Amino acid sequence: MDDINLHYRFMNWRRRIREIREVRAVRYQERYKRMLKNGDTLSYQGNSDEVGCYVAPRPLSKGNCYFEVTIMDTGVRGTIAVGLVPQYYKLDQQPGWLPHSIAYHADDGKLYNGNTVGQQFGPKCNRGDRIGCGIYADTFDAGLVTVFFTKNGKEVGSVVVPVVPDGLFPAIGMHSLGEEVRLDLQAEWGSEEDDSVMMVDSHEDEWARLYDVRVSGTLLEYVGKGKSIMDVGLAQARQPLTTRSHYFEVEIVDPGEKCYIALGLARRDYPKNRHPGWSRGSVAYHADDGKIFHGSGVGDQFGPRCFEGDIMGCGIMFPRDYVLDYEDEMDDWDAADVRPKRGRVENMLYLNDDDEEEGEGDDPEQEQEQEGLKVMVFFTRNGKIIGRREVVVPAGGFYPTIGMLSSGEKVKVDLHPLSG
Repeated sequence: MDDINLHYRFMNWRRRIREIREVRAVRYQERYKRMLKNGDTLSYQGNSDEVGCYVAPRPLSKGNCYFEVTIMDTGVRGTIAVGLVPQYYKLDQQPGWLPHSIAYHADDGKLYNGNTVGQQFGPKCNRGDRIGCGIYADTFDAGLVTVFFTKNGKEVGSVVVPVVPDGLFPAIGMHSLGEEVRLDLQAEWGSEEDDSVMMVDSHEDEWARLYDVRVSGTLLEYVGKGKSIMDVGLAQARQPLTTRSHYFEVEIVDPGEKCYIALGLARRDYPKNRHPGWSRGSVAYHADDGKIFHGSGVGDQFGPRCFEGDIMGCGIMFPRDYVLDYEDEMDDWDAADVRPKRGRVENMLYLNDDDEEEGEGDDPEQEQEQEGLKVMVFFTRNGKIIGRREVVVPAGGFYPTIGMLSSGEKVKVDLHPLSG
């Protein structure tokens, strides 16, 4: 009899454990509507008339008190909201519109706190911006908590709100075609200042020449006067593009007053007060007018203009027999010799045969303008190639070069976006 009772007690215990697990599985389950979730990426799937909303499976807590959303695409209207909501929040409403919810809206920079009418709170957010939301873990007191929001790692503001019994859950809302974000529920906030100091130490030495440009990690900021065309701010990389590292990118963080931002390639001794592309031995794509400048102060229409959040790229399509003649451990780039040479194939991106044939009929005088080989320089905008230009590589190679010329301009540079 005791054995039978023990058996039933064991079976009841197993059933109880299974029920608890089922309840927990239902309780901690993410919810979303009119959205497509692919890994950590959320994209709007409605018709722009109806709201799409995502609610995370777990609320913020003292152990996990912050999350971030990176705007990958603002879509038609950029109506992206980031905030906190109750667990069973209605998925056809933007976070912040209904009671007990709060959210920062990217399209107007307003804070919505349980109301469809927002209050001016912070700056608008665009493609590439990171919106963060968190709670101060030490502010739990009598059912109240301080919620704060960040933009690109800097606090925008905070507000005290009541805590609902089940907690406040991370939520993202979208409301127009094309909107897409990347969600990081494990993001950390508070150590970015220390990290930026380390980044300065590890990135500043990548630049050989800096004139009227301040470096902070991967961020370049124009600090010149911006009064005339002679006030160019110039940043030139320490190493030229090679078959092993043939491409780099610049993200426009702040267009400043005029968005006189240019990226391209230039010879090592390029004049410090000339925008890339304006003088001999350089070629560049200019953000303000979408023109390409190739050794001349007069540009040719080339591609679209670029704005805040856009990512501009520049690279070289090397011929298949083209190598840089240097030792792997060589640090003295002043002595590097660039010339065509039969041998190893090391580059990742080559000209195809059709591209090589297209250049056969070009002016032979340009080929002899300088020592070096003709290559195809290409430019991209937001990951798509917008055009190419055949140029002669100057002796010593082509160095990634960025120019700025109006107050407030800031760009984020990635000299090795294809590595790793």
